[in-house]
Amino acid sequence: QVQLVESGGGLVQAGGSLRISCAASGRAASNYYLAWFRQSLGKEREFVAAISYTEGVADYADSVRGRFTISRDNSKNTIYLQMNSLQPDDTAVYSCAADDRPIVWLRRSPYTYWGQGTQVTVSP
Repeated sequence: QVQLVESGGGLVQAGGSLRISCAASGRAASNYYLAWFRQSLGKEREFVAAISYTEGVADYADSVRGRFTISRDNSKNTIYLQMNSLQPDDTAVYSCAADDRPIVWLRRSPYTYWGQGTQVTVSP
Protein backbone atom coordinates (compact mmCIF):
# COMPACT_ATOMS: atom_id res chain seq x y z
CA GLN A 1 0.00 0.00 0.00
CA VAL A 2 1.25 3.46 -0.94
CA GLN A 3 -0.21 6.73 0.27
CA LEU A 4 0.16 9.90 -1.81
CA VAL A 5 -0.41 13.46 -0.64
CA GLU A 6 -0.20 16.40 -3.04
CA SER A 7 0.48 20.00 -2.09
CA GLY A 8 1.39 23.35 -3.61
CA GLY A 9 -1.56 24.08 -5.85
CA GLY A 10 -3.02 27.56 -6.13
CA LEU A 11 -3.91 30.48 -8.36
CA VAL A 12 -1.39 31.92 -10.81
CA GLN A 13 -1.59 34.33 -13.74
CA ALA A 14 -1.00 33.19 -17.29
CA GLY A 15 2.69 33.06 -18.05
CA GLY A 16 3.54 32.37 -14.43
CA SER A 17 5.07 29.38 -12.68
CA LEU A 18 4.06 27.01 -9.93
CA ARG A 19 5.60 23.94 -8.32
CA ILE A 20 3.47 21.18 -6.89
CA SER A 21 4.66 18.28 -4.76
CA CYS A 22 3.58 14.75 -3.98
CA ALA A 23 4.81 12.96 -0.89
CA ALA A 24 4.69 9.17 -1.02
CA SER A 25 4.68 6.91 2.01
CA GLY A 26 4.25 3.25 2.57
CA ARG A 27 5.81 0.05 1.41
CA ALA A 28 8.91 0.62 -0.77
CA ALA A 29 7.54 3.88 -2.15
CA SER A 30 10.93 4.74 -3.61
CA ASN A 31 10.69 1.72 -5.94
CA TYR A 32 7.57 2.93 -7.69
CA TYR A 33 6.97 4.70 -10.96
CA LEU A 34 5.39 8.04 -10.09
CA ALA A 35 3.30 10.21 -12.35
CA TRP A 36 1.17 13.32 -12.57
CA PHE A 37 -2.26 13.40 -14.16
CA ARG A 38 -4.73 16.25 -14.43
CA GLN A 39 -8.46 16.60 -14.90
CA SER A 40 -10.30 19.72 -15.96
CA LEU A 41 -13.99 20.32 -15.44
CA GLY A 42 -15.98 18.27 -17.94
CA LYS A 43 -12.92 16.54 -19.37
CA GLU A 44 -11.35 13.14 -18.92
CA ARG A 45 -8.29 12.72 -16.78
CA GLU A 46 -5.12 13.04 -18.84
CA PHE A 47 -1.51 12.02 -18.40
CA VAL A 48 0.92 14.86 -17.73
CA ALA A 49 4.30 13.37 -16.82
CA ALA A 50 5.95 10.35 -15.23
CA ILE A 51 9.33 9.53 -13.77
CA SER A 52 11.05 6.19 -13.30
CA TYR A 53 12.29 5.13 -9.91
CA THR A 54 15.96 4.50 -10.59
CA GLU A 55 17.54 6.52 -13.37
CA GLY A 56 15.01 9.32 -13.02
CA VAL A 57 14.08 9.10 -16.68
CA ALA A 58 11.06 11.27 -17.45
CA ASP A 59 8.14 11.02 -19.86
CA TYR A 60 5.95 13.98 -20.81
CA ALA A 61 2.70 14.59 -22.60
CA ASP A 62 3.16 16.65 -25.76
CA SER A 63 1.03 19.43 -24.32
CA VAL A 64 3.46 20.13 -21.47
CA ARG A 65 6.84 19.09 -22.86
CA GLY A 66 9.28 21.98 -22.65
CA ARG A 67 7.16 23.82 -20.05
CA PHE A 68 6.83 21.30 -17.21
CA THR A 69 9.58 19.38 -15.43
CA ILE A 70 9.03 16.34 -13.24
CA SER A 71 11.65 15.40 -10.67
CA ARG A 72 11.96 13.18 -7.65
CA ASP A 73 13.86 13.16 -4.38
CA ASN A 74 14.06 9.54 -3.26
CA SER A 75 15.51 10.55 0.12
CA LYS A 76 12.21 12.30 0.80
CA ASN A 77 9.98 9.97 -1.26
CA THR A 78 8.68 13.07 -2.98
CA ILE A 79 8.12 14.07 -6.57
CA TYR A 80 7.71 17.56 -7.91
CA LEU A 81 6.16 19.12 -10.96
CA GLN A 82 7.66 22.46 -11.90
CA MET A 83 5.21 24.21 -14.21
CA ASN A 84 6.37 27.19 -16.25
CA SER A 85 4.64 29.35 -18.87
CA LEU A 86 1.30 28.32 -17.46
CA GLN A 87 -1.80 28.94 -19.55
CA PRO A 88 -5.52 28.93 -18.68
CA ASP A 89 -5.82 25.52 -20.41
CA ASP A 90 -3.54 24.13 -17.70
CA THR A 91 -6.24 24.78 -15.10
CA ALA A 92 -7.13 21.43 -13.53
CA VAL A 93 -6.95 19.24 -10.49
CA TYR A 94 -3.50 17.68 -10.57
CA SER A 95 -3.15 14.23 -9.01
CA CYS A 96 -0.13 12.05 -8.50
CA ALA A 97 -0.16 8.32 -9.03
CA ALA A 98 2.12 5.41 -8.19
CA ASP A 99 2.62 1.88 -9.40
CA ASP A 100 5.48 -0.65 -9.45
CA ARG A 101 4.51 -2.43 -12.68
CA PRO A 102 6.53 -1.65 -15.84
CA ILE A 103 3.30 -1.62 -17.88
CA VAL A 104 2.42 1.81 -16.51
CA TRP A 105 5.67 3.16 -17.95
CA LEU A 106 4.92 1.66 -21.37
CA ARG A 107 1.25 2.57 -21.54
CA ARG A 108 1.01 5.52 -19.13
CA SER A 109 -1.73 3.59 -17.32
CA PRO A 110 -3.32 2.07 -15.32
CA TYR A 111 -1.85 3.31 -12.07
CA THR A 112 -2.93 1.63 -8.85
CA TYR A 113 -2.42 4.29 -6.18
CA TRP A 114 -3.74 7.84 -6.35
CA GLY A 115 -3.59 10.98 -4.29
CA GLN A 116 -6.52 13.29 -3.62
CA GLY A 117 -5.31 16.00 -5.97
CA THR A 118 -4.45 19.66 -5.75
CA GLN A 119 -6.19 22.46 -7.65
CA VAL A 120 -4.17 24.57 -10.06
CA THR A 121 -5.96 27.58 -11.52
CA VAL A 122 -4.42 29.80 -14.17
CA SER A 123 -6.11 33.14 -14.74
CA PRO A 124 -5.96 34.90 -18.15
